Amino acid sequence: MKLKFDPSLQYQQDAINAVVGVFDGQPFAQTGAMAFQSLQIGGLFQTELGMGNRLGLPDDELLKNVNRIQEANDIEKVAALAGREFSVEMETGTGKTYVYLRSVFELNKTYGFKKFIIVVPSVAIREGVLKSIETMKEHFQTLYDKAPFDHFVYDSKRLGKVRQFASSNQIQIMVINIQSFQKDVADKDLSEMTEDELKKLNVINRENDRMSGRRPIEFIQAANPIVIIDEPQSVDTTEKSRKAIGNLNPMVTLRYSATHKNPYNLVYKLDPVRAYDLRLVKRIEVASVRSDENFNDAYVKLIATDNENGIRARLEIHKEGKVGPKATKLWVKQGDDLYVKSDERDAYRNGYIVQNIDCTPGSEYVEFNQGRFLELGQETGGLADDIMKAQVYETVEQHLKKERALKGKGIKVLSLFFIDRVANYRIYNDDGTTSLGKIGQWFEEAYRELTAKPIYKGLISFNVLEVHNGYFSQDKKVVTPFEDVHSGKTQLAADEDVFNLIMRDKERLLDPEVALRFIFSHSALREGWDNPNVFQICTLNETQSADRKRQEIGRGLRLPVYGMGEKRGERVHDETVNRLTVIANESYEDFARALQSEFEEDFGIRFGKVEKIAFAKLVRKAEDGTESEIGQDESAKIWAELVAGGYLNTVGDILDKFDPKNPHFELKVSDAFADLRAEIVDEVNRKVFKNRIVNARDRRELKFRKEVHLSEDFQKLWDKIKHRTRYRVTFATPDLIERALARIKQIEPIKGPRVATTVVEVDITDAGVSADRQIATRVREAEPVKVLPDILAFLQKETELTRHTLAEILKRSGRLGEFKMNPQAFMAAVAKEISRALHDLMLEGIKYEKVAGAHWEQSRIEQDAEEGIVRYLSNLYEVQNREKSLFDAIEYESEVEKKFARDLDSNENVKLFVKLPSWFKIDTPIGSYNPDWAFVTEREEKLYFVRETKSTVDSEERRTKENQKIACGRKHFESIGVDYAVVTSLAEVSM
Repeated sequence: MKLKFDPSLQYQQDAINAVVGVFDGQPFAQTGAMAFQSLQIGGLFQTELGMGNRLGLPDDELLKNVNRIQEANDIEKVAALAGREFSVEMETGTGKTYVYLRSVFELNKTYGFKKFIIVVPSVAIREGVLKSIETMKEHFQTLYDKAPFDHFVYDSKRLGKVRQFASSNQIQIMVINIQSFQKDVADKDLSEMTEDELKKLNVINRENDRMSGRRPIEFIQAANPIVIIDEPQSVDTTEKSRKAIGNLNPMVTLRYSATHKNPYNLVYKLDPVRAYDLRLVKRIEVASVRSDENFNDAYVKLIATDNENGIRARLEIHKEGKVGPKATKLWVKQGDDLYVKSDERDAYRNGYIVQNIDCTPGSEYVEFNQGRFLELGQETGGLADDIMKAQVYETVEQHLKKERALKGKGIKVLSLFFIDRVANYRIYNDDGTTSLGKIGQWFEEAYRELTAKPIYKGLISFNVLEVHNGYFSQDKKVVTPFEDVHSGKTQLAADEDVFNLIMRDKERLLDPEVALRFIFSHSALREGWDNPNVFQICTLNETQSADRKRQEIGRGLRLPVYGMGEKRGERVHDETVNRLTVIANESYEDFARALQSEFEEDFGIRFGKVEKIAFAKLVRKAEDGTESEIGQDESAKIWAELVAGGYLNTVGDILDKFDPKNPHFELKVSDAFADLRAEIVDEVNRKVFKNRIVNARDRRELKFRKEVHLSEDFQKLWDKIKHRTRYRVTFATPDLIERALARIKQIEPIKGPRVATTVVEVDITDAGVSADRQIATRVREAEPVKVLPDILAFLQKETELTRHTLAEILKRSGRLGEFKMNPQAFMAAVAKEISRALHDLMLEGIKYEKVAGAHWEQSRIEQDAEEGIVRYLSNLYEVQNREKSLFDAIEYESEVEKKFARDLDSNENVKLFVKLPSWFKIDTPIGSYNPDWAFVTEREEKLYFVRETKSTVDSEERRTKENQKIACGRKHFESIGVDYAVVTSLAEVSM
């Protein structure tokens, strides 16, 4: 199975465009014979060792570009560049590798850069990058007109590839481990080294006869490569590693990570919260398995041992208190009596004197008199086994529920169990065979019991022996039997095949015809491994999980993939499917608290706090009808008003005065921002991190009312609204030309490329050599471009308009002189404005017509109900008059929708109402549109309505794209004769 890649994902495009935009104004590199007739042309530079990248922009231009990008991407602007290093932050599972690999081709297409080095921290990640290039090659060839490129791993035994890297006129991608060259970076200059010291250098820094007496590093340096660092927090961790990367002589360094320690010149940020809100990863649920307090037995848990201040052990016991026993953690040493330590709880009277403590790493234990013995993490007198057994059962049941919901859709369901003791799942016998430990036995018991129930019977066609397995370091690459203790049969499983299936062949694991569905792991799958179809993660520890929550859930965050059928290899974008359930041995609150702390630590996210730039992307319309974002400076003014008004404190915490759910609440802001009041409220609401991690037990399946579905009112309503339409657009070419000219007139003046010289004072002291004090800078215009590209061909490809129309626009623009100064920048700016003018005209001239025989199937509603529609209690309105609605509850997405649902429910003139399903979508040129409500009223006669609910009916206060979709929706319903409008409340409906 080949995984398919969607080139149109907006967030990935934004990340790519952010990096490409850093070099805005850089001239395009000429190639072919012309490139070798001059030392420098555009973004390439010819030397005696080969052809290298060359950046023609001074730092002040780069800073302007970076600030513009940061403003657009909601990142606080930097006052000065932190070197020529630029960072992209993307949450795990959102396609970081795809983004930086595609950026290579985009940078080549836009500026002609050709030399790229990808630096990775480990062999495992290197192999992953190589696999990605191999998998994505065909995709990139299709996108970039089969642009020739070569990729290879740096290998000291294949130095010819290094020479090729420098001399080739094709895109070159070198993948290299930091270890390959890091150790050679020293304080001593190479010229000062002895012959023996030189011989000890890595080959990359050693002179080589096969390379004309040059060192391989010189060829790399001459290429002036763009260096891409994958996981920089693991690559440039020391001063030596930073020097090693600097020794590559990068033109610039691009840094990609989910958790930057030093986000130099951050240009794009997709943090966990945004990835979550955009549904780019699965929604997280927590199924918490907890026990009631059990004070009947003598409870002891070994938490830790320590020998720094004498040998001691950290225990948890039940200690007597004023209101009864309470779990208490304490340190004990040899000879301590838990009867005394527990304030004479009778349960510890006999046999709980500490006799021995062992602190040996990996074999820690504590021993009591009368033979009681506890290893690290174990407990006695508690309910640890019961909790773990319940976790196993819960995981299997969650898995089967998911299997049932997805039956026939070609989506395989996987569950992942983390265990802290391999022997709990698999026992290695002396005769070379294996048998099941207690967790393995619990799993098979739960699986047999649950699959015998009528609701799950026959759901999975494989037997229990085939559906679960694991791979552990103790496994040898031999065939070992697994004994079925119930039937006496054995299954022979090739461990090597299991290893390959789990660790390497993820595509095969996604095939529903492959039996394995439940995967057990000790540590091998905690880092660097994930699978998109992991829907359940269960942590089975004999103590609470000590692993980081992000590490655990990261194994299953990616969006799932279809394993069979027409969509095989494609991502699933159904929000009802994309849920990751974590089965935890701790409370939901503790899990959420720990995960939030990690987000704050790893990403610098300030939950519950509003940043000064939070409102920068709010849109305001000018008198001439143009729209623009208010920017970071205006945002800071709004923020100051909210602080002064008591809605925020001075560090941005949201205070109790901000309470939009209160019907009497009104945000008070100055007249300067009164038009943005609703948007400001929404923006502050978004900063409160709540209800994103939800309790799996706080969801429920909606109850379908078939009698309402079959009622005459619903049948007539559906007959009116069910018709599908198609649209066509018409516009006059003269109108397009005039609009395009008006937009092109507003383009900022295009400047020619410049060359910058910076003079730096070198200071030599006892502390070392420094070169960080600038004493002069000079900027001059670069040589004008000698060969102009075919601008009409470029614009025709970008806009699909005729050459005649484009030529007319260019002639009348009066700006063709700027094309000669900087062709690429001019063409890109003009293409963008022509496309925008065309887009506006298309929407204004759109017409809808009914398609004969095409309609939305009413039966699909019942099919959805049969599969189970699960929603969360936190945003459900409970329908009071059940005869009015298809379901017993309505999911709402805003307070306006909640109030509208309540009014529909209580109004005696409303006979039936329905929140239109997500698949009820109207096609528009800017994407599909899903209207909100359809309902039937009756006073003197029955009337049928479709309504969109918004916080305002004033189109001036809504964004352009939202208004455009509503306008298309209105024309669609006009074409089929249905009453449609936008309202803020039911009172606005004339019925």
